[in-house]
Amino acid sequence: MQPMFRAFCLLPLTLGLAVSLPACAAKGPSVELKGHAYSIEIADTDATREHGLMERESMPADHGMLFVFEDDAPRAFWMKNCKFAQDMLFFDAERHLVSVQHDVPPCAADPCPAYSSGAPARYVLELNAGQAKQLGLTPGDEMQIHR
Repeated sequence: MQPMFRAFCLLPLTLGLAVSLPACAAKGPSVELKGHAYSIEIADTDATREHGLMERESMPADHGMLFVFEDDAPRAFWMKNCKFAQDMLFFDAERHLVSVQHDVPPCAADPCPAYSSGAPARYVLELNAGQAKQLGLTPGDEMQIHR
């Protein structure tokens, strides 16, 4: 078993994808799930991956943070120093949803529980809690990434 990545409300990223931008795309990177667009932040250095969404009071609606890994592997995150509940969406290399951790609460005390992908994943998208249920996401749904 791989060691747990200490994702303080975050994860890694190095987007090496060739993707096209829709004609009316918002400025900056975004992802699309079931026709719904989310502006995203991308954690692409060790420092940004380690810090992630820590210490933030909230995240705007229709925003998220995308972590990208070099390979597909089981992933585990925790919510240390996070201040709001989130959905954690785990995607494989083809950007298909493999699992969701719904309504993950902030960590109340050490040791913080870990939330696992349950299957190999390359991407992790953190959204405000309730978004996955609102969209009706199910395993196999595809995430489009726009840079």
